[in-house]
Order: sequence, then C-alpha cells, then structure tokens
Amino acid sequence: MERMWSPWRSHYVGAADASNDSGCFLCECGSAPEGTPENLVVAQFEHCVVVLNRYPYNAGHLLIAPRDHVAEFEALENSVAVQMTLVTQQAIRVLNQIIHPHGFNFGANLGRSAGAGVPDHVHWHLVPRWNGDTNFMPTIGDTKVMSHALEDLWEQFSRGFSQGRGG
Repeated sequence: MERMWSPWRSHYVGAADASNDSGCFLCECGSAPEGTPENLVVAQFEHCVVVLNRYPYNAGHLLIAPRDHVAEFEALENSVAVQMTLVTQQAIRVLNQIIHPHGFNFGANLGRSAGAGVPDHVHWHLVPRWNGDTNFMPTIGDTKVMSHALEDLWEQFSRGFSQGRGG
C-alpha cells in the first residue's frame, strides 16, 4: 500500500496518547473567553460550546459539547441536553447556509470501546456530507481530502453563529 504524507496525523496520535496528561481540550474550549482560529470555537452558549473538529471526517465537522466536564450522556442535566439539541439544530442551519451539504451524519461515541477519542467529556459530532463525497482516496489511498481550510471555516461559521443565522 502506498502512503501519502499527512503530518497532521502525528498531532492527533500524540494528542490521543497525551490526553490524560494535557487536560481536556473540550473543557479548555468551554472556558475560553472567546472563539479564535487557534481554539476553533465557533460559538459559545450558556451550557455548551461549538467547536470545529481539528481532525475532521469531512470539511465543516463540528463538535457540540457541554461546558462542564461530564463523561456520561445520561448524566447531563436536562437544561444542558436541551440546549445542545437546540444548538445542533442551529448548527445544521448555519452549515446549510454556508457550505450547502446534501446531508449530515450526527451522533456520539459514548465510551472508549464505542470509539470515543475523548471518552471523559461527552460531545456530539455533526458531519456535513455531500453526494459522492466518498471516493477512492479514503478507501484505496487511506487519505481524506478536505475541500476547506479550518481557518476559513472558522471565520465563516463564527460569523454565521454571531449573526444568528438559523436562530
């Protein structure tokens, strides 16, 4: 199998190995005074935060996480779960207006055995999808091609949330 160089993967693998030592990045995002291109926070709400995934499955991949460090979905307070749901609806509207996906994958990996990269801080994934976005690159080339830069998406999504798009 031929390998293509993707240096960002080393940061992901290193972050996963050091996750117990470096603290929780979702807590850091939830306590950030503002969203920046460095922390990738695109919107903040009373109980939750919306963050661009630094290692996305697809362009525009968002994480919706409670501000508080909660490991189990069933332990979320009702007000937090409700706000996360409403914010997810708003995020879908913002994504539809800015990058026009044809559909979405939405869900959570609850626990390490279920594939959670951050098992101690529950969060939802919202992944925009386009007809035909799965091609030979991930299957044969073991590489995902991203069509948008994170910095550009951060700017557009931050503006979309702050302007109340879809609100």
